[in-house]
Amino acid sequence: MPPHTYKSEYPPGSQIDQGIKTFFEDFYRTSDTPTPDAHEKYAAAFTKDAELIMISKVARGYDEILEVRKGMWTAVHSRLHTPVKMYPFGSGADEVMLYGTVGYVLKDGRKTDVS
Repeated sequence: MPPHTYKSEYPPGSQIDQGIKTFFEDFYRTSDTPTPDAHEKYAAAFTKDAELIMISKVARGYDEILEVRKGMWTAVHSRLHTPVKMYPFGSGADEVMLYGTVGYVLKDGRKTDVS
């Protein structure tokens, strides 16, 4: 099995800015890292007035996003995001849809995968 990567595939002929590709690779790598520094880097990836919705939790701005991020690790031992494919909304678009999976190992030993 090849080593894990955070790189996505892209539809043939699509034009996605390298900065967008790099952002998502770094974002998911950070998302899978449970350190205090990674929590801060995760929250800093959003704009100052960003709204993050995680199921029923809504966080606005850096401080609230940071708290949600910390809470995302309370029952999780490890997680591994695998971006599969990124679809741009038109040539040169700065908006994309990303399809992927995430695998979790919970602190109680259970494992689960989500698409």
